[in-house]
Amino acid sequence: MFLFRKTLFAEEDALVVGLFQENGQEQSIYQQINQKLDGSLDDYIKDGDLSHGFKQISKVYTLGRAEVKRIYFVGLGKRDKLTSVKMKQAFGKLFKQLQKDGLTQASVAIESFRTAEIHDGELAEVISEAMITASYQFADYKTRPATPAKVVDTLTLVTDSDQEELNASLKKGYSFGIGVNTARHLVQLPANLLTSTDMAEFALSLAKEHGFEAHILDKAEMEQLGMGALLAVNQGSHEPPKMIVLKYQGLDEWKDAVGLVGKGITYDTGGYSIKSKAGMPGMKGDMGGAAAVLGAMDTIGRLKPKKNVLAVIPSSDNMISGAAFKPDDVITSLSGKTIEVLNTDAEGRLALADGITYAKMNQATTLIDVATLTGGVVTALGSWMTGAMTNDESLLSAVIENGKRVGEPIWQLPYNEDYQAQVRASEMADLNNSPTRKAHPIMGGAFVGEFAEDTPWVHLDIAGTSVSEKAHDLGPKGPTGVMSRTLASFILNSNSKKDERNRSSFFH
Repeated sequence: MFLFRKTLFAEEDALVVGLFQENGQEQSIYQQINQKLDGSLDDYIKDGDLSHGFKQISKVYTLGRAEVKRIYFVGLGKRDKLTSVKMKQAFGKLFKQLQKDGLTQASVAIESFRTAEIHDGELAEVISEAMITASYQFADYKTRPATPAKVVDTLTLVTDSDQEELNASLKKGYSFGIGVNTARHLVQLPANLLTSTDMAEFALSLAKEHGFEAHILDKAEMEQLGMGALLAVNQGSHEPPKMIVLKYQGLDEWKDAVGLVGKGITYDTGGYSIKSKAGMPGMKGDMGGAAAVLGAMDTIGRLKPKKNVLAVIPSSDNMISGAAFKPDDVITSLSGKTIEVLNTDAEGRLALADGITYAKMNQATTLIDVATLTGGVVTALGSWMTGAMTNDESLLSAVIENGKRVGEPIWQLPYNEDYQAQVRASEMADLNNSPTRKAHPIMGGAFVGEFAEDTPWVHLDIAGTSVSEKAHDLGPKGPTGVMSRTLASFILNSNSKKDERNRSSFFH
């Protein structure tokens, strides 16, 4: 819950104040507090007990000299170095401290955080998102679960700015935060509790909550349509596959739709190209792309942008049995293109192939696919950067810019005829799914690009960024919900393009 007031001091547990490196002691709010505390703030700074260093959180007890019990100072560093992303990180660290201290209410003196570039609306958005994401806690299945830590659930903004504008910004930040946590929750679920059927049911619950049109294709419908790539991945499993489709129509007509395609492999053993013992744990998260898409759709459903969005999630697990697909198999995808299977552990790109084609069949004129696709992208970029490929530089530029805006950095990988030639090199079929270990992340993306064809397309490989190995300012160790912010931001900020092509009806 968010509240507003104009007066700085009130009877409460905590007041939050920003402190810049330059002229911090000259700020009006600093001087008001310093006067209340009989000049002790100056002494704290002199003694090093109060810091303006970036993300340094300092706590001062008022000891009855002011109405508020304690004041948290958030070090902001140099004003000209501060961005909205850095501001969000600082607030993330603050909310973690408030959580550690067991507080459920606090007030923020907005004026003390203002810069020439970051206006009050942007501040409100940053604060509400950080409040939701930084204090997120994963559920577990222990018979004696730990008592959940208290979180700040009531925040008062001390400001004289227009409340209606700030409320809209608070809602936006909150919606982004909820979308991130939705994605985190899904990735954290064990594979036996998140089958393709379970994921489909979750998607249907989102559709009901936000008024999306939804359709879940079952195995029989896939067979009728000829989704041979996704069906091949599913051959070894007793869990049926699902093609999960959500439609958000924010325009009067269904046109200029952005297709968000998420890899939904709920568990990946590697199939007959089996993973090692060490490579298997964590593969419950191989549906991180699907989670990002569903998280973005949760945000989109809350904010209702005037855009058309089609979410497509091809979902299955990749298991081993007497019926499982094998290296050397030749399969026929939904597009009609044939594929020689050289590696059953390169299954995600097969699922995406049919997902991309289905999105195109249902009038998506722009495509963005998201997948925990390759270990190679981790080798190339580590856990700090999402890898990207594209057939449309302007589209990728827009995606990268939105990633930068929300704090999810993206790095472009090369994509040209040399790489395309590798996935087209097969004596048995139109394509092969794993031509070489060289340029591994590019090979995976190049394969998916064969199905995007001329449709503007961006591929995002989040294998390195979907899980954090340690706690960070905006969340705990574990699933990050990466790209849910970027996808939602892209939808909110993208411009529609005319598409005069005559396409088929939405559902097939």
